[in-house]
Amino acid sequence: MNSIRYSYEQLKKFCVDAFLKFGFSGDEANKITDVLLLSDLYGIESHGMQRLVRYHKGIEKGLIHVDAKPEIIFETPVSAVIDGHDGMGQLISIDAMNLAISKAKKSGIAIVSVKNSNHFGIAGYYAKMACDAGLIGFSMTNSEAIMVPTYSKLAMLGSNPIAISMPAEPYPFFFDSSTTVVTRGKLEIYNKLSKPLPEGWALDENGNACTDAQRVLKNIVGKAGGGIMPLGGNTEQLGGHKGYGYGMICEIFCSIFSGGLTSNHTHLNGKGGTCHGFMAINPEIFGDKEAMKERFSTFLQELRDAPKAEGQPRIYTHGEKEIFAFGDRMKNGIDVNINTVMEMKNLCDYLNMDSVEYLGDVDFSAAKESSYK
Repeated sequence: MNSIRYSYEQLKKFCVDAFLKFGFSGDEANKITDVLLLSDLYGIESHGMQRLVRYHKGIEKGLIHVDAKPEIIFETPVSAVIDGHDGMGQLISIDAMNLAISKAKKSGIAIVSVKNSNHFGIAGYYAKMACDAGLIGFSMTNSEAIMVPTYSKLAMLGSNPIAISMPAEPYPFFFDSSTTVVTRGKLEIYNKLSKPLPEGWALDENGNACTDAQRVLKNIVGKAGGGIMPLGGNTEQLGGHKGYGYGMICEIFCSIFSGGLTSNHTHLNGKGGTCHGFMAINPEIFGDKEAMKERFSTFLQELRDAPKAEGQPRIYTHGEKEIFAFGDRMKNGIDVNINTVMEMKNLCDYLNMDSVEYLGDVDFSAAKESSYK
């Protein structure tokens, strides 16, 4: 048994109660849970329930301050800089995107940059917030250094994802991608499954290709060299320098605009220091909003209807798979890796929660303890 299926409501109750136990308010616990579970509902396992152990450790080690209050330290009609004061990334980011949305509705466009935050979940959640408000949303974040720049052997940038969402019919456009080949969370999943990494994902401490997830993760944590390749891989021939460049664009909007820590200086000396960037654009500054949405929807449908490669059943546009996954998981439940369930049980023990009540009577004989911290 490699996974256990839980309903959305079961997982929501577990998460909300756990965050309440950590000292968050009911509203805060629900917001954090909403971000966390949207990832699992969208089929993005790397940023869903399996991220709980990271938040647990972050709070336990003092990287995440439960009672932190974000503060606007610089502001204009179209921009702001927020100091998160080491709070929970999801809470800081929801406030930041709400501020960007409010400003964009008044001024047409807004950019909000954040410093001194922590891991904020999937970047797409915040782009979706703007899209749901009828705007175009951008969101991005730096993170602990895991990306090895082209021709280096030391991780210097984070996964540095960039997400964009724009209204369309029948599905919004929703693009959320790291600027590394994969995220650290994907390596954690392969480590839990004791599976070798696919070729072209990661590098060892000498800058050579490596398929040992545990080795790469230990090197990232120990700052020993190596890490994950940029989008395109570790050479210019396949465009690795482009992924490296996209990661730098993310860094500009996050750490450089905010005056915060660049990826290579985050998660050192007991401080997270993650930085985020958010942008909201009102399509009305370019003309008829509904006509624009109709043109975009037409183009997306033309993409779906384009001639298909031999043997391929359909062409997807960005966000379709997430919509389909959401419907399936809300109806049929969410599969959670047995090792992640073990981490959830450990969290229950730490917070004095009845694990059987939340998780059921689970046989953990197939699980293994996390081999990294």
